[in-house]
Amino acid sequence: MNLPYKFLSYLFAASIYLFCLPTWAQNQRTATWQINGFKKLDTANPILIPDIKQQFLCPIQGKAVAWENKNVLNPTALIKNGKVHLLYRAQDSLGTSRIGLAISEDGIHFKKMPQPILFPEQDAFKKYEWPGGIEDPRIVQTEDGQYLITYTSYDGKTARLCFATSTDLIHWEKMGPMLQDSKYIDLWSKSGAIVVKQEGTMMVATKIDGYYWMYFGDTDLFMAQSKDLIHWNVLEDAENKQKISVLQPRKGYFDSRLVEPGPYALIQKSGILLIYNSSNAANFNDSTFPKFTYSAAQALFHVDRPYQLIQRSNTPFIWPNKVYEQIGEVNEVCFVEGLVPFHSLWFLYYGTADSKIAVATSPQK
Repeated sequence: MNLPYKFLSYLFAASIYLFCLPTWAQNQRTATWQINGFKKLDTANPILIPDIKQQFLCPIQGKAVAWENKNVLNPTALIKNGKVHLLYRAQDSLGTSRIGLAISEDGIHFKKMPQPILFPEQDAFKKYEWPGGIEDPRIVQTEDGQYLITYTSYDGKTARLCFATSTDLIHWEKMGPMLQDSKYIDLWSKSGAIVVKQEGTMMVATKIDGYYWMYFGDTDLFMAQSKDLIHWNVLEDAENKQKISVLQPRKGYFDSRLVEPGPYALIQKSGILLIYNSSNAANFNDSTFPKFTYSAAQALFHVDRPYQLIQRSNTPFIWPNKVYEQIGEVNEVCFVEGLVPFHSLWFLYYGTADSKIAVATSPQK
């Protein structure tokens, strides 16, 4: 018996709807857990560029150096006294990195302090920091009102994940390598993103199941935990005693070469949101991007089990498509490290082509 044409058309439409429903549902979940809608501020970007007039008496060299005359890049950010404070990496002509501070009332136009705030000097940490310097800061606040910054120290051969504390953002007490265990202290480590909760405009390190947690790494992502924000232990597999990888590169995707944490990891209702940086491999990659392109995406981890991945972006939300992002010290780079809630927007600060600094904004939910 032939069914009426109209009924067949309804049946076909229903089958298409049911077929597409899982994809639609996934997209809806993506829309709810990610921070979406970032727009680059093209009329202002890049917001920070190198300045040869910034002079500093280097305590190791014993002479004045133009401490940011080569590149400024990879900033972290926080809100203090209603203003955006940008802590950024600056390189001199020899490639030594130091951390500078710039302050803005609108999140776009910044006034730089003339001297770096964190730098290699004649101290117990020089062996980790010279001649490469101090790189790629990520800042959070502590429950007692202090500031904690994670950074990479580079001795010219090995990168080590280190940290320092401050009460005023100007004077810092270096605490040395975060991975103090003899097994890890002389191994390459980078990029510490501590899990935080949002309290107004503050991002405060907070405990889960009695521990503070941190994502780190620049190949896979690994984790460490601490009871006091000072002594950190790497999460290891109990059987093979190897670091536990919680996020990995994916062949065929934009993040096929490496993954690396962005800013802090933010506790939300849906889980722990981690913005992460990535690089596109030389082959078996995402062919829509040039090889080695750095872009950023988002991942969601379980709020009670920070090592358990729940969801992950299949496409980046920011990637190089402007000249200042595509051409520089390292071409084709957007590298995200700063995120603050400010004036009902998310302000996202990132390094461009390892040479300059830019900003993008998104409405807060």
